[in-house]
Amino acid sequence: MNVQQEKKVMTKSRTLEAFILGVFICTGLALLGYLIADGVLQIKALERTATVKGLSEREVQANIAIWPIRFDVVDNDLNNLFTSIQEKNAVIVAFLEKSGFKKEGISISAPAIIDKQAQGYTNSRDIQYRYSGNSTVSVYTDNVALVRKTMDKLLDLGKQGIAISGQNYESRTEYLFTGLNDIKPAMIEEATNNAREVAEKFAKDSNSRIGKIKKAAQGQFSINDRDSNTPYIKKVRVVSTLEYYLAD
Repeated sequence: MNVQQEKKVMTKSRTLEAFILGVFICTGLALLGYLIADGVLQIKALERTATVKGLSEREVQANIAIWPIRFDVVDNDLNNLFTSIQEKNAVIVAFLEKSGFKKEGISISAPAIIDKQAQGYTNSRDIQYRYSGNSTVSVYTDNVALVRKTMDKLLDLGKQGIAISGQNYESRTEYLFTGLNDIKPAMIEEATNNAREVAEKFAKDSNSRIGKIKKAAQGQFSINDRDSNTPYIKKVRVVSTLEYYLAD
């Protein structure tokens, strides 16, 4: 075989190799394109989601009460005013202990005194009592029922000459619920189940079915008075937000 013949054979061989390589490359590119297209379709399918919210609410009794008992005193003699405040504080403390409250749960705040004559805008001739003061005896207890029961007996203090202030902002009884951790797991479960029921209904209406959870967010728990007349009854509320995948 001469040189020219050898060159022709080599050329044909290289052409065949290039052809085969091209076939493999085209096949690979076609397969890759199919896989990419199928993956895109699957991703598109996964992008179908439904976002729903689930609510859980409960009414609970407050388990802590903070009860401030505030009274006012007036006098023209400052020493007499302080003596009167001390005596009335002692009467209130005795009243509370007799009612069943523990001594360690009772506290007395420092008295607040006003000298009306020292007020530059006040005409001293119109002042009947120069000094006015107030003091607050506070109760901190987990016996909420006893607080409510004893409130009905405050008239007994009035009969002893103690002018109890009304339930204004400064002397308002505060009721607290501190048992949230005990009911939190059950409420989260209830909110999640409620959200799933909504998602299933949504999927059914759209001829789909729900898949796995894509995203979940637990809302903050809120504790509020059930109403203004029963502040010792609390409403605990939480809303969970869940996002589900939808499938055909």
